[in-house]
Amino acid sequence: MIKLLKRLRMKEWIQAFASLVFIVVQVWLDLKLPDYMSDITKFLQTPGSEMSDILLAGGKMMLCALGSFAAAVVVGFFVERIAASFSKTLRSLLFSKVDSFSMEEINRFSTDSLITRSTNDITQVQMLVAMGLQTLIKAPILGVWAVAKIEGKGFEWTVATGVTLGIMVIVIVMIMIFVMPKFKKMQVLTDNLNRVTRENLTGLRVVRAYNAEKYQEKKFENANEELMATQLYTSRGMAVMMPMMTTLMSGLSLAIYWIGAYLINGAEAMNRLKLFSNMVVFSSYAMQVFMPFLMLVMIFIMLPRASVSAKRINEVLETEPSIIDGRVKEGNKEMEGQVEFRNVSFKYPGASDYVLENISFTAKKGETVAFIGSTGSGKSTLISLIPRFYDATEGDVLVDGVSVKEYTQETLHNKIGYVPQKVVMFRGTVSSNVGYGDNGKKKPVDEEIRSAVRIAQGSEFVEKMENQYEADISQGGTNVSGGQKQRLAIARAVCRKPEIYIFDDSFSALDYKTDRVLRSTLKKETSGVTNLIVAQRIGTIMDADKIIVLDEGKIVGKGTHKELLNTCEVYKEIAMSQLSEEELIS
Repeated sequence: MIKLLKRLRMKEWIQAFASLVFIVVQVWLDLKLPDYMSDITKFLQTPGSEMSDILLAGGKMMLCALGSFAAAVVVGFFVERIAASFSKTLRSLLFSKVDSFSMEEINRFSTDSLITRSTNDITQVQMLVAMGLQTLIKAPILGVWAVAKIEGKGFEWTVATGVTLGIMVIVIVMIMIFVMPKFKKMQVLTDNLNRVTRENLTGLRVVRAYNAEKYQEKKFENANEELMATQLYTSRGMAVMMPMMTTLMSGLSLAIYWIGAYLINGAEAMNRLKLFSNMVVFSSYAMQVFMPFLMLVMIFIMLPRASVSAKRINEVLETEPSIIDGRVKEGNKEMEGQVEFRNVSFKYPGASDYVLENISFTAKKGETVAFIGSTGSGKSTLISLIPRFYDATEGDVLVDGVSVKEYTQETLHNKIGYVPQKVVMFRGTVSSNVGYGDNGKKKPVDEEIRSAVRIAQGSEFVEKMENQYEADISQGGTNVSGGQKQRLAIARAVCRKPEIYIFDDSFSALDYKTDRVLRSTLKKETSGVTNLIVAQRIGTIMDADKIIVLDEGKIVGKGTHKELLNTCEVYKEIAMSQLSEEELIS
């Protein structure tokens, strides 16, 4: 938690100092109240006292109470601003940090956990900061000041107060020992609940298609019940605290008055008034000594979970991305658009087996190079090494004659138009999705967006939509079909005007006619640009300048369609399973 608080900005520290000033004022005013109460007690017990003296003391008490209330309001205002501002800073830091992560870090934490850390965990820290800045500052000041006030008021009363405080500390420590570990488990279970909920929502069509609603409900109930059981355990432990504190406070009040009655009964007549006054004052101050502990109990209820949350947030903020930015901002102009793999091997972090082994090839400027192979042969993994979603375990990947590790990521990504296997659409409009991001350039003008959509064979359906290029696109593109999403994703890449296109099985949702027309238009409109295509369909890649056949992470064939039919058995098997003999010969 302390590590996290170091991220408070100067403005917030100034506000915290202002809060400290008003807390001191509030404590001073609170501790003046028993003094005036003692004066009123003396006036009432002393014959001949004037009513004006009693009213004056009462008026001062009222002013102290009002002043304490005003100071508390000001403190509350400052600490809530600090807490809200701090949580905003943490959310921004977390978002930026996660944005810098490679797929290795994303997979390590899991998407569901990162969402929980960015929302629920930050909320826990915010609540603790809001309460803690008031309580953790006020409690020690109030406690120490109150103890100083009662010093010398009565040894017997002091012993009773000390014993009560000792019992309270033991109870708090015991509860924390048993409850603390459960708070960490509770955050993990919250992650799990988020995962189950997210799975159900994203896979709703499949759930309904397979009548799996009850199965999903059972999964959710199991996760929900496990979280509830853990929450009940922690709540029961914490629920003991407040009644225990109240009982101890009431017991201390009873002990003070019982001891006071005994002392007054045995004292001489002249000392009885002083003893009675001391008893009233001690009782008030003893409650002020206990108040900090009551405040701390509230913090102890929140602290374990917030501490776990703070640790989880720090884990993300302190994680160094495995993909480190290079310094090169420009490649070799003479080799612009060229992609080369030199003896590249790759295995996923923590895995023992290689997904790719000894991959070498060169895609020159303007060439279309296609990758084909059975499922799991490493096609998508191979092309993910070019934009550095992962770094090669061995060997080197070069773009424009420069290793991708030497480029700044912004420079490298600006050279690439990437269309992923799983199309991603963002909430907004057709225009905002096609002209997505700044790409290191100015925002594309409307004509560039229209041209990109036309090349991607999307004009027909876009211009039939309400508001056309300003038509709404829902999150994930759920209001357009799979083929329409693919065409918009391709238009997004075209609009970028990159040196290299990467199509990761990006034509699979298109019919054969649209696929053929789209590739023909792309070839014509984007001549001179390197095309890297991952495909399952032979028809999509037959016209490629070079086809690379992968099998179990190794290159087993390289050449044109006709060459591979004669030289590569794996390619021939794939081709024969998809095309007729006439199509193979043509």
